[in-house]
Amino acid sequence: MNIPNSAPLSASQIAQFEADGYLILPRMVAPADCERMLAVTNDHLARAVPPLEYEAEVGYEGAPASLDAPGGRTARRLRAAWQRDACFHDWAENPVLVSGLKQLLQEDVVLTLAHHNCIMTKHPHFGTATGWHRDIRYWSYTRPNLISVWLALGHEEAGNGALKFIPGSHRIPLAPEQMDALDFLRPEVPQNQALFAQGVAPVLEQGDVVLFHSKLFHAAGRNDSDRMKASVVFAYRGASNPPVQGTRSAAAGEVALS
Repeated sequence: MNIPNSAPLSASQIAQFEADGYLILPRMVAPADCERMLAVTNDHLARAVPPLEYEAEVGYEGAPASLDAPGGRTARRLRAAWQRDACFHDWAENPVLVSGLKQLLQEDVVLTLAHHNCIMTKHPHFGTATGWHRDIRYWSYTRPNLISVWLALGHEEAGNGALKFIPGSHRIPLAPEQMDALDFLRPEVPQNQALFAQGVAPVLEQGDVVLFHSKLFHAAGRNDSDRMKASVVFAYRGASNPPVQGTRSAAAGEVALS
């Protein structure tokens, strides 16, 4: 995979990640590599290669009521990306990426196959919005400090359901009443409305990579464009931060990286 030798991260990039909870690495992945991943994604979508998750199974507001309803078999994500094709395997284990993650985690890096490890797809008409949440809400590790890596395979902006972040929200304390039963921020709570006002929606281009902390609040809107949006997402932990045994986080294997 042709990736510029941009590691290690600079001191200012590390400081930005620590302050904001996310860091954008522009054009990190070459167009040819993104197109290869897109080709595999489109092929697997066309053939419905399992495992997939459909919008109807997620059950977010506006999603089809069932798999048999109009749009019910709109794919939300292709699971097990690392296992699908060498192009995803190579990106997840890319030495330049791993080197930067090692700087941020300050130790050796482990790729978890239990969480993310997917190609996120957001389709027109049936690609539903995702409320403000943090990934650690359903992950179980010794410490809540992991990093998600998001690779844009094409243009991403608010109009096609791009990611939104609340900068610095990985460091703020929360009261229980700010969260709903699924650990989403409740929109009717005044403290949360103040947080929402701080949200930003960076525009991403093909090959841009976003690193973001597992405690950072993020969301995404609907895809109101006429084209599918696709992104590859993996999650990484530090070697000294294992999953809690007996939980979903420990159930799907891991890949130690160096």
